[in-house]
Amino acid sequence: MIFSNPRTSAASQSPADITSIRAKPKSLYEHVIVVTRKTELEELTARFGTVAQARFYLEHAGRDFDQILLQHEHYQLALDQVRYAIPASVKSQVIDRQFVPQFMFYEDDIVIIVGQDGLVVNTAKYLTRQPIIGVNPDPLTIEGVLLPFTTRKLADRFPDTLQGRARFRDVTLAKASLSDGQELLAFNDLFIGPKSHTSARYRIEQTGQGEDQSSSGIIISTGAGSTGWMKSIYAGAAGIVQALGGEISMPREGSRFAWDADYLVYAVREPWPSKTSRSNIVFGVITPEQPLVLNSYMAEHGVIFSDGIENDYLKFNAGHTVTINIADHKVKLLM
Repeated sequence: MIFSNPRTSAASQSPADITSIRAKPKSLYEHVIVVTRKTELEELTARFGTVAQARFYLEHAGRDFDQILLQHEHYQLALDQVRYAIPASVKSQVIDRQFVPQFMFYEDDIVIIVGQDGLVVNTAKYLTRQPIIGVNPDPLTIEGVLLPFTTRKLADRFPDTLQGRARFRDVTLAKASLSDGQELLAFNDLFIGPKSHTSARYRIEQTGQGEDQSSSGIIISTGAGSTGWMKSIYAGAAGIVQALGGEISMPREGSRFAWDADYLVYAVREPWPSKTSRSNIVFGVITPEQPLVLNSYMAEHGVIFSDGIENDYLKFNAGHTVTINIADHKVKLLM
């Protein structure tokens, strides 16, 4: 189902603690799309029917319900402040994250994301060249690596951003392209392997070399994701080598590499050498000239998913071939 995109103008009353610029500058971007998420209070209310019922259940379970209310209020206040920071002359629309996969983003959109880092990650995959501004609604409780803006900072910087005077940070995405035409992008990482705790069976090929493998799956990391799942792969490998008495020289930056790097890094998890499988191609770099190609040998339960979202996956069963490379475009983050 494709949702219409009316581009309705968002107007809200000015919060007392923010100064908004309501001038009418010549804007490089025609529309502002604000992506939001449901708060824990909203999710609990939907589950239990009323706020009172949610409070009763949570307090009997030992939770501090007042903290949940406070977080909800912080989020709503931040959202009001974001709306008011958008000049009245610029059309805007607020959408919940559940509608992002079906939403029609235009090239002249600028996207403001109000939430947690994961909301930036999972929205970016559905954009092409639209700039992203990540707003941290509650800096006291949200780390916000991808959310460098407070609402006040947004109000100060937004006019320059609309007029094209802001500087953005490019972020390389990973792309999985199946032989049937399906594609999946990843901001942090891709996982290719079994849906359950079984072995993945496939053939792996790169730069003219190939072998049949059986493993727990393959992790492909972008620069943005290099301090996440891939970091744990590095740590585990280094720990095993050292425990066995070997020496290892870690890269100076550890697993970290640049967010805009024109390459990806992959690692095979727990490769199993046997009479029919090998474990020679277990770690490497993917570039536009050296993509990674996998042919599935799994009769069922083979999957490809990105950024930890297991319920949004591509099937990767016998007969499928996937090519992993960097995406054709980079995400633009205002920093």
